[in-house]
Order: sequence, then structure tokens, then C-alpha cells
Amino acid sequence: MTATAVLSVASEIYPLIKTGGLADVAGALPAALAREDVVIRTLLPGYPAVMSKLESAEPARAYPSLFGGPANVLAGRAAGLDLFVVEAPHLFDRIGNPYLGPDGRDWGDNALRFAALARVGADLGRGAIPGYSPDIVHAHDWQAALAPVYLHYDGGPRPKTVLTIHNLAFQGHFPGSILHAIGLPPRAMSIDGVEYFHGVGYLKGGLQFADRITTVSPTYAREILTSDFGMALDGLLRARASDVEGIVNGIDDTVWNPATDAALAVNYSALRIDMRVRNKAALQQRFGLTVAAQAPLFGVVSRLTHQKGLDLLLEELPDVVARGGQLALLGSGEKPLEDGFRAAAAAHPGSIACIFGYDEGLSHLLQAGVDFVLVPSRFEPCGLTQLYGLRYGATPIVARVGGLADTVIDANDAALSAGVATGVQFAPPSTPALAYALKRAFALYADDAAMRRTRLNGMRADVSWRGPAKRYAALYRALARSEQ
Repeated sequence: MTATAVLSVASEIYPLIKTGGLADVAGALPAALAREDVVIRTLLPGYPAVMSKLESAEPARAYPSLFGGPANVLAGRAAGLDLFVVEAPHLFDRIGNPYLGPDGRDWGDNALRFAALARVGADLGRGAIPGYSPDIVHAHDWQAALAPVYLHYDGGPRPKTVLTIHNLAFQGHFPGSILHAIGLPPRAMSIDGVEYFHGVGYLKGGLQFADRITTVSPTYAREILTSDFGMALDGLLRARASDVEGIVNGIDDTVWNPATDAALAVNYSALRIDMRVRNKAALQQRFGLTVAAQAPLFGVVSRLTHQKGLDLLLEELPDVVARGGQLALLGSGEKPLEDGFRAAAAAHPGSIACIFGYDEGLSHLLQAGVDFVLVPSRFEPCGLTQLYGLRYGATPIVARVGGLADTVIDANDAALSAGVATGVQFAPPSTPALAYALKRAFALYADDAAMRRTRLNGMRADVSWRGPAKRYAALYRALARSEQ
């Protein structure tokens, strides 16, 4: 059987550059799909963090002018990944966050920057590099969503296209005046094209023209067809419902492996789960919490935003402390939430502690040390935090939305009796519902046998890419076989 060739177009990829789950998915899929006879090369912007790690780079295509300056496409490898990189200093030679300037606001030319990424993706899809002709162009999120749009308006033979929505809330909406600058024809500015609220919608255009649309969990795939979760794109998505598929994310279970993880104080596995408590003590010391093995320790690793529902948790923290619980929080985001958690930590020293920012190694230790990891999101396309928690024996407490609903089995009486529970779910995402979930978590923690079984169930759950990779491979092969 001939391997299926896929060009993945993404604005970030782990371990080279990461702001969220998109990078983890883009970085994990190539290796996972190689076992399914799918060969992926990833097209990335040439950020400094990418250029500095690119190995054996060779020029593959030159652009005398690409939206404001010369550019080259380099072919090379980095961190074991086969890459094409858009070397365009006028667009991507900027240190730090790939989307935000030093003032914390979007770069003013993001419309051009990511149109350029998609333009190159479409060109490579059509065979612009001799000897390379992918069967599928797979675009990720709004930053790459114009690739199917360019392929449509270019006309002529083209590869099949897939667009994955990692988070529908981020859509890439720009003024209509950008249309000419990004090289789209006037006829594209229509309701059946890229027009979106009188501007140009990058994600909207991709959803219009991609052959298939995937998102990162089956429940989220259903949710985005509704007005509650569709972010004003639900009408288009309902019209294309037969082309929408939810494939739950996995995690790299070699990177996230408590038996070998160098970031932990003590390694452990499901067979040596009693060793896990040493990581709890190490985490309590690291955060300045009272070292107490019996205190239920709750953890948060998250962006601090309204989406993540952490304002709901703030309201419940006095009760958590009153019940003898502790909280360790790692994250950053909206100032009111940071200020709220900072004040809670000051009011409850030894019981609540926060580290604002992000530290990859510390996030691993947190998953290995907390008893429960909290993900009270108002919406969550998939979520990776709860998957890391399952893998590390940190029992998830999650809102019953999106991928959280798909990946955590609620510890209700039936699930506990059947011995299949892996966490605690609650709905709706509200303060009273979260309060009840926390009450249930305290009760579960007090039952040593039930807590141990729930923790072990989570650690033995398959949260790897093996299953999702088979579904992506089947999708690619079906598309590659279909007629244009």
C-alpha cells in the first residue's frame, strides 16, 4: 500500500514553539500517523525559535515577494520533525509570542502573516516544490485556514483538504480592505466565500471550502452546530454537518510518562502508585504549602480566562480551605483572575499558593503531585490537562462539556460500583454545580479504596494518539481515494 502524503500547515508545533494545545497536536501527529503509513511534513512560519533549531535546511522554493518582502521555503528537520519553513523575516522574525507584540496586543499585520503561511501551503499542495505532491493539505485553525480558500480560487487540480478547529472562539476576522492585499479575487467577498460580518473571515473561509472539517472531540463537534457553542458560525457548520467529524485528541505518552519523567521528584507507575505521594510532598514544598499527606490537594494548570471557568473556583476556595483542602495553581492570564487568586493565596497561606506564568517541568510535577486536577471550563474543544491528569493519577474534576465529557468517566454510584470511574463531572458550568462536584471529590478522597481505584482507572486509560491516529489515517485515505 502506498503511503498517504499529508502537508500539515500550522502556526505552532511542539517542541519548537508553543502557546497551546494546537502545538501539542501538530507535534504529536506525525509520529503517531507514521505507524499508520501516513507521511506528514509540517509547514511552519520561520520564527526565530524555529529557525534556530532547523537542521540541514535547504532552499526549496523562492518568493521574490510574499506580502511585502522576499521569502524562501526551506526544507529541513528539527526535533525529529520533517518541516518546510517559511523564511520571511519581514513577517516572522519576531521574538516571543507568535501572535502578540511586546505590548500584549495582536501584531498589526497578522492578517498578512498568516495569509502568507496559507498561501505557501496552497502552493506546496499544488506541487510547487519538485518531487513533492501531497495527497492532503491539512490546515490547523484560523492561522492556516486560508489554504483551502486559495486552493479553491486558484482553480484547476488540487489536493484534498482538511481543516481542524482547535478552538472555534479564535476565528481570524479582519477588515474587508485586506482582500486585495492577501491576493483573493473580488468574488471571494461574498456570503459563499470569505465575507464574514462585512470583513474577511479566515476560519469562516476555510470552513466554507475545506473538503472535510474536524474538531478535537466528538462532543465538541456536536456542540458547535448549536447557537450556544457555534460562535456565530453554527449556521455554516450545520450546513456542512455531514462533513464535520470529532476526533478526540491524544497525548504523547512517552513525553508524559510518570515512570520515566525527569521532572518528577520520584518516578512511579500504576504498579508502584504508592510512590506517588512523594511527589505530593515535593509539590507542596515547591509551592510553599503546608506539607500534609492527608490534605486533599487540588491543582490548576491553565490560562486564566473566562472560558476556563476559574472565576467559579475562586468563589469556592474559602469552602475548600475550610474542608481541609489545598490548592496549587500554575498559570497566567486575565488580570482580575490573577488578582483574585493572588488575594486568595494571601488570605490562606499554606493552603493556597499560586505561581503565575508557565513552566513545563513544573506542570509535570503538579500533575504528579495533586490529588485532583480542576478543569471547570465553560467550553472546552478537547482539553489536554485532564488527559495529563489521568495519565499521572491526578483525578480530573471537569465540566461536562466538549472533550472533557468524552474523556472522563464520572464517579457516580453506577460507575463506582462497576469499577470504571476516572473522575468527577459536573454540569452546568456554574458555581453551585462546581460546589457540589468539590463536595463529591472530598467524599471520594475520604474513601481510600474508591479513590485508589479511580486513580488507577485513570492511569490505565488509553489517552495516547494510537486510537485517534487510526481515525485520522482513515479520513486521509478516504479523501485521497475520492474523486476531485
